[in-house]
Formats: sequence, C-alpha cells, structure tokens
Amino acid sequence: QVQLVESGGGLVQPGGSLRLSCAASGSIYNIVDMGWYRQAPGKQRELVASITKSSGATKYGDSVKGRFTISGDFAKNTVYLQMNSLNPEDTAVYYCKSVLIPRTAWSHQSYWGQGTQVTISS
Repeated sequence: QVQLVESGGGLVQPGGSLRLSCAASGSIYNIVDMGWYRQAPGKQRELVASITKSSGATKYGDSVKGRFTISGDFAKNTVYLQMNSLNPEDTAVYYCKSVLIPRTAWSHQSYWGQGTQVTISS
C-alpha cells in the first residue's frame, strides 16, 4: 500500500502565502517524481508544479510561475509547495501526485492524495 498525505491548506487573504506538504509512505521502491495539481469548481484539474527526483528538474503551470516554488526532500519522500502572492483565482483543491515504483508492482504507478482545500478570500 502506498499513501500520499497532504497538509497545509487553509484560508488566506489575497496577497498572502501558504506552504503545502505531501508525504509519501508505504511500500515504495523508488519515487520518480512528485507534484501538485489543483482543481477549482467547474474546471479541469491542472498541473501546478512537479519535481523529478533524479535530476531535481521542476515544471510549473503558467499561472503560478514566479509565485509558487516546489521543492523536495526525497530522503523523507516529501514534497513542498511554497505559494506566495496568492489571489482568489488560486482557490482550489490541491492534490499531490507521485509517479513511483511500489514494491508490490515493480513498474511505474501513479498515486494521488486526497486533496487539501486552499481558499483565497478577504
């Protein structure tokens, strides 16, 4: 069993900051990458940011570039998302995703967390 557990969501005023964390646990052989996606009401789920374990390469959605920063501590199987200059358009459920190789499958599998609500409102 593999689990992704997110934390750090909440209500913040426009212009504020939040830091999300996601920890992967369970029967993991190797993590390939970890990242964050978000889904606002009535919209499709979109990439926020991702980071590759082997190279540290990062990728960001266009709407968050320059405001959000993803980082990883793969010794702890944990990824962080520092979100600055938040605006109401950032309101969404944020989901952690990881592509990894579980010990039970020995092939790449995608796993998702349950999501954490981020609300930007005054």
